[in-house]
Amino acid sequence: MEEKKYYTIIVFTENQAGLLSRVVSVFSRRHINVESLTTSRSSMPGIHRFTIVAHVDEIMVKKLVAQLEKQVDVLKAFYYEPEEIVYQELALYKVPTHIFSNSTSVEKLIRSHNARVLEIEPEYIVLEKTGHERETEAFFKELEKIGIYEFVRSGRIAIVKPMERLNRYLKSLEEEAV
Repeated sequence: MEEKKYYTIIVFTENQAGLLSRVVSVFSRRHINVESLTTSRSSMPGIHRFTIVAHVDEIMVKKLVAQLEKQVDVLKAFYYEPEEIVYQELALYKVPTHIFSNSTSVEKLIRSHNARVLEIEPEYIVLEKTGHERETEAFFKELEKIGIYEFVRSGRIAIVKPMERLNRYLKSLEEEAV
C-alpha cells in the first residue's frame, strides 16, 4: 500500500456560482477530508484558483485531479508534494490584555515566534502569526497556557516552485484569449 502524504492540489477555474460545492463533492464522494481550502483570483484575469490540501496516497491524488478536471468550469488541476511549493498559513489569536501588564515573558514569547500585534483593546489584544501549521499550532499551545479567548487559522496558500507545468498552462490560456 502506498504511503499517504499531504498533497496540495491547485485548481484553476472560471468564477461560477456553485463550483465550490462541486469541487468539494469530488472529495466527499470518496470520503476524503479536505484539510485546508482557500480560493482567490489568480494572476490571470477572470481565472480563479483553489488551493486544497488532502492527506491521501499518490494514486488517489491522481484520481482526484482527474475527477476535478472533468467538472464544468474547471480549467486545469495540478497536485504537488510539500517540497514542490512554498506555502504559509495565517493565524489570529485573541488574548486578554491583562496578561501583558505584569510580564515581559509574553512579549518575549511573541518575539520568539515572530508574531506581531495587530490590535490592542482594553479587554483583548489580537496577535498574528504567519507560518506552517506546526508553527501556528506551537504558538497556540504556548498562548493557551496563559489564556486565549479566540483562535482562527486560514487555509494554506501556496506558490509552486517548479514553473514548467504551470507556465505552459498559463501560456496556453493567454494564447486562447488572443
